[in-house]
Amino acid sequence: MTVAEKLSGLRLWPRSLFGRIALILFGGLAAAHVLSLGLLLYDRAQTVSSMMIAYLAKDVASSIAILERVPAEERAQWLGKIDRRNYHYRLGAAVDDKPLQSATAQSIAAMIGRELGPGYTVRAAATPGGADPLRFDVRLALRDGTPLTLELIPPDTGLSGWVLAALAFQLAVLALFTALAVRVATQPLAQLADAADRLGADLRAPHLPETGPREVARASTAFNVMQQRIAEHLAERTGILAAISHDLQSPITRMRLRTDLLDDAELKRKLQGDLAAMQTLIEQGIDLARSAGSRSEPFVATDVQALLESLVYDYADSGQRVDLAGRIDHPVTTAPQALRRILTNLVDNALKFGGEVDIATGKAGADRIVIAVRDRGPGIPEAQLGSVLAPFYRLEGSRNRKTGGAGLGLAIASELAKALGGELVLSNRTGGGLTAQLTLPMRG
Repeated sequence: MTVAEKLSGLRLWPRSLFGRIALILFGGLAAAHVLSLGLLLYDRAQTVSSMMIAYLAKDVASSIAILERVPAEERAQWLGKIDRRNYHYRLGAAVDDKPLQSATAQSIAAMIGRELGPGYTVRAAATPGGADPLRFDVRLALRDGTPLTLELIPPDTGLSGWVLAALAFQLAVLALFTALAVRVATQPLAQLADAADRLGADLRAPHLPETGPREVARASTAFNVMQQRIAEHLAERTGILAAISHDLQSPITRMRLRTDLLDDAELKRKLQGDLAAMQTLIEQGIDLARSAGSRSEPFVATDVQALLESLVYDYADSGQRVDLAGRIDHPVTTAPQALRRILTNLVDNALKFGGEVDIATGKAGADRIVIAVRDRGPGIPEAQLGSVLAPFYRLEGSRNRKTGGAGLGLAIASELAKALGGELVLSNRTGGGLTAQLTLPMRG
């Protein structure tokens, strides 16, 4: 398993390219920033520690010189004057005289001994009851033999509030510029993905701007050329079908006139049926070509509920029952004639093969609607649910019997659904039947 595959399995690993690059870049820069700050603070602490030890030895030597010169009975009064923030003096023998082998303690004791000069024995000892290993005592005796203890208290090395605030501000600025840099780098990819999504629904969409870095400009140019070629190919296909349809009108018309002159009624009926089937095939082929990638009808705010009710009433007037369940109370920006064509194809298909037909409506999230046309027919084998949406695909089972269709009704509905920015999905119902579910965005 590669590193990318392992990272993809993590829950917190972003799914978007923007998130992944931003996380890696910000994580690396933040780690480098914090490490640099840590090294700087460590170096400063070492420097301050060296300077503090040197200052400590000289200050202790000066303080002991003062105690040596004042009378023994006045020394206790001077202790408060020579005390410092991080070390205090005590006169008298220590209760516990446990030696301390710490390298830092030994170094400080040795430096104080060097500053005091010969005649003094300086040693480091553990502070009685002390739990902090950095807190210890330095013990010695004045020239008259009076024991003196120097209690060392380690300075507070914690970061001050303003340092933490400055670090947080720096990380926030770093995150801002990381997001900006990654956005500049990934925005062309997002634009290319959006254009690819629009390509299936609208071949007349504006071309991508061929600007930016050289690689981005080349990709945009290649995409624009591809879009133009696809549009030209579909236009050529539509033109060919239109030309064929036009050229076939005359011979079909002549054949109809000739069939009217036939004396054999049965032969006449069969020929007229074949000619009608040919005419239907030609018209459906043209409809398919025009629906693929076509978005010539303008998108307008549409009352889908009223459209559905009108469709149901039209079927009722023709003696066919279609039930409607659910409501869509919000207007939907779409192409109403294309939507009506989709629903008509689905309902006709359901009535032809299912008998009992109903339309159920609802919402899929906050910005999409669902219209499901359901029947109680024989359904479609699971392996062929996707195939029946392909042009000219016809089932070999019950849905292929009693029809003179060309297998284009569902294909046209699917292409029109894509042109509206939606999706048509077929599924079998529990208990028998088929559901054709159309999902559309509320904003086109």
